[in-house]
Amino acid sequence: MKQVLKQLDVSVISDIHLATHASKAKVLLKYLKTIQPETLVLNGDIIDSWRFSRNYFPKAHLKVIRQFIKMLEKGVKIVYITGNHDEFLRKFNGARMGNLEIVNQLVLNLDGQKTWIFHGDLFDHIIHQAKWLAKFGAATYGLLTIVNKFINSILRFFRIKEVIFYKSLKKKLIKQKPQLSRFEQVITQTASERDYQTVICGHTHVPCDKQVITENGVVRYLNCGDWVEHLTAAEYVNENWSLIHFTDESKDEDLQDELDIPSQKELYQLLVQELTLNNMQ
Repeated sequence: MKQVLKQLDVSVISDIHLATHASKAKVLLKYLKTIQPETLVLNGDIIDSWRFSRNYFPKAHLKVIRQFIKMLEKGVKIVYITGNHDEFLRKFNGARMGNLEIVNQLVLNLDGQKTWIFHGDLFDHIIHQAKWLAKFGAATYGLLTIVNKFINSILRFFRIKEVIFYKSLKKKLIKQKPQLSRFEQVITQTASERDYQTVICGHTHVPCDKQVITENGVVRYLNCGDWVEHLTAAEYVNENWSLIHFTDESKDEDLQDELDIPSQKELYQLLVQELTLNNMQ
């Protein structure tokens, strides 16, 4: 029986981090095969150039790229907004290739309402003041992902529910507060000054949907989250934005990327690459 695709005006996804062990490419592929958007916005950090390696690009990650191409062929407009992990593409700002466009930010006029979409790293003071620290954090995150993947392979063998250590750790270190963060304050204030009713970003890997009262009126702040921990997207349909958390009925083992446990020598090389080389770039 042919699957009925969900018709959308716009879908916004962010922080896929293809070419890393953390990326949930298989789950993302399932989501992409359930939707038929007029416009698909890839809101930064799609391919992770900070930790890209010729030795790691699984089939599932390649299938995501192929799915993007299939969507382009079917008439879907794809707007690739650059992020800090794929900042090498920023020099191609404004480039168009058929239905594909590469930009640094995007403004959509939807039913008389302006929506401002960008990755968000430009408002992250750590990225600008201490980029080495941001890269060190990304490398540590990558190392933890490798360890987590190995442990989950053992848990699956004993039919024990898998865990995501870095997600649990982040929740303990970064507790969501009702008041706005400085990051959110600056973004919503800037959006208000530019007369944008909605602003959508990614970058923080923290999906949220807030109505923010500013001096110039109310601004809706959406963070479309990520496809590493939360599996979320922002969707526009029937004149409304919504934040969706994708769930799938498939068995857990069907959602995992191909298990790639490095040898002792490969593991050592990965550690050196993650914790040293990438932070010197």
